[in-house]
Amino acid sequence: MAKKIGKAILVILIVIVLIAVAGIGVLTVLEYKPAADEVVPMIGQAGGGVRTGEPIKLVSWNIGYGALGDNADFFMDGGTSVYTADETRVRENMAGITDFLTSQKPDIVMLQELDRDSSRSRRVDETTIVVPALTEVMGDSQYSFANNYKAAFVPYPLPPLGKVDSGLFTMSRFGSDTANRVSLPCPFSWPIRTVNLKRCLLINRMPIEGSDKELVIINLHLEAYDSGEGKIAQTKALLSVLEAEYEKGNYVIAGGDFNQTFSNVDTSAYPDNPEGWLPGKIDTADFGSEWTLLMDASAPTCRSLIEPYEGKSREGFQFYVIDGLIVSDNVTVKSFATKDLDFKCTDHNPVVMEFVLE
Repeated sequence: MAKKIGKAILVILIVIVLIAVAGIGVLTVLEYKPAADEVVPMIGQAGGGVRTGEPIKLVSWNIGYGALGDNADFFMDGGTSVYTADETRVRENMAGITDFLTSQKPDIVMLQELDRDSSRSRRVDETTIVVPALTEVMGDSQYSFANNYKAAFVPYPLPPLGKVDSGLFTMSRFGSDTANRVSLPCPFSWPIRTVNLKRCLLINRMPIEGSDKELVIINLHLEAYDSGEGKIAQTKALLSVLEAEYEKGNYVIAGGDFNQTFSNVDTSAYPDNPEGWLPGKIDTADFGSEWTLLMDASAPTCRSLIEPYEGKSREGFQFYVIDGLIVSDNVTVKSFATKDLDFKCTDHNPVVMEFVLE
């Protein structure tokens, strides 16, 4: 009897191993493998080019794929939830997000974590919500999208995360000839890499009227859940791109969710909880005098997802300052601020900048 039980257990284990191997094989075949540099389509028809001396308003915001409102916690941050919103809540969050965006009457919008067809956001195509709303206030405009997370099926945890189609979104009322998806270093190896994020830069080039120079807008969302080497490598790659564009005489703005704090920012109002997720740090000394690194700590730009925020006191809650912008010295910043929306619709607050080109 003992031998029969042993054989049965062995057969079960072999079956489990074969299923796992087959699953990894399928995920390997289906793995999203973007090129180092890809042209992405510009959708829509914008107006003219950028004018020097003309005030321009830019909004950058990680919208938490419409599912990380104040009710949410998330397993990767130490919480327990995988699915954090039903379709009704996703649409409510997106309505709040678009209400703020339209209230700003922006010229350029940079969003991170916008989903198009993902299980975690109930398969809502969020471009179909954002684009019409912004068009109402921006008029003739164009947008581009670049995946930084695309997987046919993410098999973990339980319940599994499922299908993910998510990325960076940039929309502008200025005409743009091209947009490019530029891959960033990936710190993950096979097989984890097959269903993990493939970080990138979304680069939009906007012609300057009466000039052969361009306004280069770089949308980004750098590594979060690595041991640190991914953030460092991606930041170095970003700096290389910035320097190359500046050497051409272009006006350059890069920003989004860095998952790191700039060293020139005082975050003492938001002490770290060593038991939760902690951001990295970018040393501003690594950037030359040609660059200004901007983060506004008057309000936190992000909150922890180790627990829901709804109904909690701010005192003792874990907050971060990790969203910001980097601008070249030929861009004059008139104002820059974190807008405190108290994390109702997403786990990040938006940052807003008004600027002119010299």
